[in-house]
Amino acid sequence: MKIQKGYLYHIFNQGNNKQKIFYNQDNYLYFLSKIHLYVKPYADILAWCLMPNHFHLMVYVKEMELPVSDIKPKKATVSLEATPSLAPTKYRSFNESIGIMLRSYTNAFNKKHKRSGKLFREGTKAECINCFTRITPSFIGNTSTIKPPEQQYPEICFHYIHQNPVKAGLVKTSTDWEFSSARDYAGLRKGKLINIERTREYLNL
Repeated sequence: MKIQKGYLYHIFNQGNNKQKIFYNQDNYLYFLSKIHLYVKPYADILAWCLMPNHFHLMVYVKEMELPVSDIKPKKATVSLEATPSLAPTKYRSFNESIGIMLRSYTNAFNKKHKRSGKLFREGTKAECINCFTRITPSFIGNTSTIKPPEQQYPEICFHYIHQNPVKAGLVKTSTDWEFSSARDYAGLRKGKLINIERTREYLNL
């Protein structure tokens, strides 16, 4: 992925050969825990949707790299006095963190379902939503002359992500799908992944 700090991105990937990556609720919830651990330290999440064989994230990138100690789950330790660390600080990029997230989920998924091999396609995609000099072709044709690009593209991506389950015929309305942020924006759930304040900077909610 090619990403820059301070921009909005549509990040997505799907199962290798379009295979399922989520079989049951436990799979979905486990992947959400991975997003919380490996994506949120770097980015504000504006929208998300997990589908049976792929996922979508709409994020605002805050950091390109962070100390590994800021990302790993904190373990409880008992010490009588502080001991300064002599080891150099290790850093991890956002790209690396997403790669680790997918590998970690794949390992757990394979073990649970007694399978082996790749689960996701090579190369997670990241399309810039507000890099207007190189806007992704997938948004062309969906725009209008009523709103400026800085409002159109985030709005199109936001609704596109939430409408995925409807277009796939899984549900009748976006809020019927449990595994997306649509319910959070409808006030049906208080999700911890999204940053509504950040979303309001780009969309009129």
